[in-house]
Amino acid sequence: MEDKSLFVEFMGDSPMMKVMDYLITERELDFSITDMAENARIGRATLYRLWEDLIKNKIILHTRDIGKAKLFKLNTANDKIKKLIEIYDMLTLEELKKHSQMQKIELTA
Repeated sequence: MEDKSLFVEFMGDSPMMKVMDYLITERELDFSITDMAENARIGRATLYRLWEDLIKNKIILHTRDIGKAKLFKLNTANDKIKKLIEIYDMLTLEELKKHSQMQKIELTA
C-alpha cells in the first residue's frame, strides 16, 4: 500500500490531485509528460485525459523543448495555484510542528 501525501489526504485521492501534489512539491522544476505521469504515480493515458484542463486552466506552462520532448512546469503565477501552494505549505508546516512536539514529549519522558 502506498503512502499518501498530506496534500492528497486533504484534497482527495484523485489523479488530478496526485499530479498537483507532484507539481507543487517540485514547483521549481520542469518535466516531460512521461516524467509527470510516473512521478505522480498515474498512467500516461490518465494524464492525457487531464491534459486539456491543465493547459486550459493555465495550471502548467510549456517551458522548453529538449529534442522531441516538451517540458512543462507548474504556473506559480496563477492565483489559484498560489492558494493551493499555501494549503500545501500549511499542511506541511502543521505536520512538522506536530512531529516536533512529539519529539519534545519523547525527550522529556
